[in-house]
Parts: sequence; structure tokens; C-alpha cells
Amino acid sequence: MPSIQVMSVIGSAVPAPLRAHGLLACWYVVSDGVAVSGPFTSRAAAQIKATSETDKTAPHSTQH
Repeated sequence: MPSIQVMSVIGSAVPAPLRAHGLLACWYVVSDGVAVSGPFTSRAAAQIKATSETDKTAPHSTQH
């Protein structure tokens, strides 16, 4: 199962359009070290997305 995490970046790693709006940090959702969504302007928004990604990848049990 992939590992879904929230990664923060700061300073010059923040995309230029966000820096132009005065943001000095942003967050990405990463799966096994690869960004799968973002940038997000808040950690809370990234965490919501990460939770939904985790729900998609979690094995579902079936009863027979």
C-alpha cells in the first residue's frame, strides 16, 4: 500500500505564483515520495486531501 504523507516546502521551493501573493510556505500531498496533489496554501487543506487519498488506497474488506 502506498505511503500518503503531507510535505511542506518553504522559501524558494514555493511556486512563484504563490510567492508573488506573499506566501512563504505551501504543502503537497505525496505518495511514496512523489507529489500527487498541491500546492496547498494551508496544511489543513493538504491533510484533508491526504486523508481522502489514503481512503482510496486502503484495502477494503469484503464479507462472503
